[in-house]
Amino acid sequence: MCISCLIIDDEPLAINVIKNYLKQIENFEIINSFNNAIDGLNFLKSNDVDVIFLDINMPVLDGINFIKSLEKPPLLIITSAYDEFAIETYELDVLDYLVKPIEFPRFMKALNKVEKRLNATNKIPLENTKDHPYIFVKIDKKKMKKIFLDEILVIESLKDYLKINTLTGRYIVHSTLTDFTNLLPPRDFIRIHRSYTVAIDKIDAVEGNSVEIEGIRYVIGRSYLEDIKQKILNSSI
Repeated sequence: MCISCLIIDDEPLAINVIKNYLKQIENFEIINSFNNAIDGLNFLKSNDVDVIFLDINMPVLDGINFIKSLEKPPLLIITSAYDEFAIETYELDVLDYLVKPIEFPRFMKALNKVEKRLNATNKIPLENTKDHPYIFVKIDKKKMKKIFLDEILVIESLKDYLKINTLTGRYIVHSTLTDFTNLLPPRDFIRIHRSYTVAIDKIDAVEGNSVEIEGIRYVIGRSYLEDIKQKILNSSI
């Protein structure tokens, strides 16, 4: 996955800083840069981008009115020398707000948000083939891995990442458990804990407040117990 970036800032030095930062990250591509919002707006009429790095104080058209003029804005990261516009821009659904001078670690944190949002929305496609459905997941910066749904055992939350345990291997994916679970067919997978989603047909046993899969027990969270009973226990013979 290559993430396309547009930079709009009336300060050449600020543009160069962002360009230099982005060039160090493999999967981010600079599509174009402009020193005014008007040119940026015209560019977007015929070009799509994933994220815009946008200054606020610019002549003719400022950053806030630029955002308001977009019918379907991409992800937006504000890059401003002033923090006083933060509340107003967050109300416009910006992803992050970076105050100049921008340090590289803080910049990287913003890029992580971009990747997380894109992965959660449309960068993990589910394929609905009748015979053998599968899902593609990004397991490193350049590699997308096909995982067949009927091979998934347990999906475990690791804060901003997931560990997907399958019959053939384990994979680390940058996503949240809620977002990933929502991509899966609910008839086949069930959330049993804030940290676990499991494949229903891979559950070998249910005992008390836990399920057993491949010899490993996973605790069922209190708020999930009723759903587990209705979906698993009530369907037993």
